[in-house]
Amino acid sequence: MSDVINGLLLVFAWPTVLYMLIGIASGMFLGLFPGLGGLFTLALMIPFIYGMPPAQAFAFLLGSHAVVATTGAITTILLNIPQSGPEAAVLLDGFPMTQKGEASRALGAGMASSAIGGIVGAVFLALFLPIGDKLVLKFGPPEFFMLAVLGIVFIASVGHGSVSKALISGGAGLMLSLVGFDPITGAVRFSFGQLFLYDGIHLATAVIGLFGIAQVIRMMVDGGKLSNAASTELGSGMLRGVADAFRHWWLVVRCSIIGTLIGFVPGLGGDVATFVGYGHAVQSSKNPEKFGKGAVEGVIAPLSAIHAKEGGALIPTLAFGIPGSGAMAILLAAFYIVGLHPGPEMLHSNKDLLFSMVWTIIVANIIASTLAALLADKMALITRLRVSILIPLVLVLAMLGSYGVTSALESLVLSIVLGFLGYEMDRQGYSRAALIIGLVLGKITEQNLNLSVRLYGWDFLTRPITLVILLIIIYTLAYPWIRKKRQKSRALGV
Repeated sequence: MSDVINGLLLVFAWPTVLYMLIGIASGMFLGLFPGLGGLFTLALMIPFIYGMPPAQAFAFLLGSHAVVATTGAITTILLNIPQSGPEAAVLLDGFPMTQKGEASRALGAGMASSAIGGIVGAVFLALFLPIGDKLVLKFGPPEFFMLAVLGIVFIASVGHGSVSKALISGGAGLMLSLVGFDPITGAVRFSFGQLFLYDGIHLATAVIGLFGIAQVIRMMVDGGKLSNAASTELGSGMLRGVADAFRHWWLVVRCSIIGTLIGFVPGLGGDVATFVGYGHAVQSSKNPEKFGKGAVEGVIAPLSAIHAKEGGALIPTLAFGIPGSGAMAILLAAFYIVGLHPGPEMLHSNKDLLFSMVWTIIVANIIASTLAALLADKMALITRLRVSILIPLVLVLAMLGSYGVTSALESLVLSIVLGFLGYEMDRQGYSRAALIIGLVLGKITEQNLNLSVRLYGWDFLTRPITLVILLIIIYTLAYPWIRKKRQKSRALGV
């Protein structure tokens, strides 16, 4: 407890608390721009920490990184433009709520679940620190492969209609993930002689095209306003959304745990966590048919997972110096800049600093979510504007986001092409989210399947953790059938 208290005092010592607040403000501002994300934010902040003491440096960096997804959810919910790959799961129900005139409620629920998710992730970080170095060694390519397959299993859950169309979309995403270098042989595939495709299709480029540009096209075709409702619910809507998050507290906790555990596994990250969290919400709901049409649980689940996964991703970073995500790789560089070396020794010699990181994540999430919730009503007013005013704003944000992640003009062209594809997919009832899941998980699945077979042969399927995940996959596939059978038995009074 003394280490916990010392960590808290370290965060609120002057000028550490000032650096944390500056980081929070910077992260919230950068989170409003699609395509930038936590990775870009940390990279932008790194030069400012030279010469800072460790506590101030990490208060500044984690303060900015922890809150990027909080304001990223705002453009996702209000304008249907995901800030990065993980936010694509949020818009499945977030934007439909906006169209129904429930933008304030969606923002209120999102901000409350973001805060709770961040706190749960930080608490798990604190609990796992003493044993994290032992657990992380249990995961290898076979476990990564099975977790990726678990994510793919949820493709049917995000279809919200024809399962066959969802599977076709997911298959298209898996095919797109093959573009670029083969992770094993190094051969270039499906690049069509275009150098910018050697690294594959960037996730942010695909997400911004399929959702952001597609939304611009839809607004141009439909006209009118973003919200189809006669009036947008203000004031009471935000409070109702916050109440929704607490009413579904058990879903928030479950998805936060999912986010933490997936974040804990190096190489998976938030893209997997949010879709697994969303898929779990659909599978465990008594009314799965309402998802995709503006279900508040569809906002709560992915935002809980995405904020909790940061705590999980820090565990292997601190315990072994193995970055749990791309953002953690940049944070790892920050440790060396301030003269620290992550590893087992650090878990014992710098406990007050480690717990100051836990407190920074908690405090940053509470401050950012509270500010965003208080401003929810003002931000929801954007849905009352005519689309003729919004189209230039949305288009500029989408273009900046697409260009910013690769600095290649070809990415803009690709985003526009994918925008027309996304618009047509939406019109024909094909799931764009399923395509994104396939794109995200394709490379992870392919690489870890190859490594697993090369290292262990097909015996990798008999490893203990692999078997546990396989059982979860089987149960996930069988659960809808089991639930229907139970409902039928109840209806017959059996």
